[in-house]
Amino acid sequence: MRNLKSGLMSGLVLAGALAVSLGAAVADPIKIGVANFGEHPQLNAAVAGFKKALADNGYVDGKDVVFTESHTNFDASLVPQMIAKLQAEQPKLMYTVTTPVSQIAKKALAGSGINIVFSAVTDPVAAKLVPSWEAGDEGMTGATDLQDVKAVMEFTKKLLPNAKRFGVPYNPGEANDVALVEKIKEAAPAAGFEVVEVGIDNVNDIQQRIASLAGKVDVIYGPTSNLIQPAIPAVAAAARQAGIPVVNADDNAVRDGVVPASFAVNYEQVGINAGKIAAEILKGKDPKTIAPSRPAYEDHAATISKKAMAAFGIEIPAALADCGCIVD
Repeated sequence: MRNLKSGLMSGLVLAGALAVSLGAAVADPIKIGVANFGEHPQLNAAVAGFKKALADNGYVDGKDVVFTESHTNFDASLVPQMIAKLQAEQPKLMYTVTTPVSQIAKKALAGSGINIVFSAVTDPVAAKLVPSWEAGDEGMTGATDLQDVKAVMEFTKKLLPNAKRFGVPYNPGEANDVALVEKIKEAAPAAGFEVVEVGIDNVNDIQQRIASLAGKVDVIYGPTSNLIQPAIPAVAAAARQAGIPVVNADDNAVRDGVVPASFAVNYEQVGINAGKIAAEILKGKDPKTIAPSRPAYEDHAATISKKAMAAFGIEIPAALADCGCIVD
């Protein structure tokens, strides 16, 4: 009888310990740090997509995972401080949005044991985040926003059949921008374009630099640049004064009637691609074995604004009249 009581007591103690253990597990979700560069529709969509993909893969916000989010309002000098604060939370994984944030996080978190998944990075190889397009690096891989520049130019030719000179404003101090300009130059001859680039490293210079393209280009492309995109209304205003239509890499400015057209990557999908990778890592996969993802052609979409086309004095070509991509 004593042995039976002892066995029952031991069983109860064990069950209690197991319950406490399970309770602790339930009450202790995985910590994930989210380091964003700033508040912007594209980048916010990438964060939303990241969370959605994790939830779809069994990591529900507030239950299985908990996010600590931060951004620096596009001030690169504050990124190291942001990374340090997020690291202090001891996350299992950090999600870094944009090239500058990802580059700084890579150096700051080296040897920390915290895996990094990046997104909104155009060329992670040129940015030295991964060794190649076929593999991740030690503790780091992610999802790119690399646009199909050939498709962008094909769309631009449909929109502006007589355009021959393709203007590209970019930030020469950002690896993303430089890499994209090189890809545009590579694709331009086959698309029948001559590329004219203009460097802009300060938003205060936008008016002057865009005005300098007057008579030199037939269209301006607004790239996925952390300097250009937040200032795209200023780019569009200067371009309109110079009589140059704009095709943008983001559709928000088109839907707002600021820019005539866009051929854009869906940034929520970029975030979803990153979230799928993060789920694999949380389940034990080594980031080094995961190649960085890039958007498929179908992850791009055209958008044309009737209002902005009229403001720029452009008629919508018949070839695009039934595209299903025209907004007021």
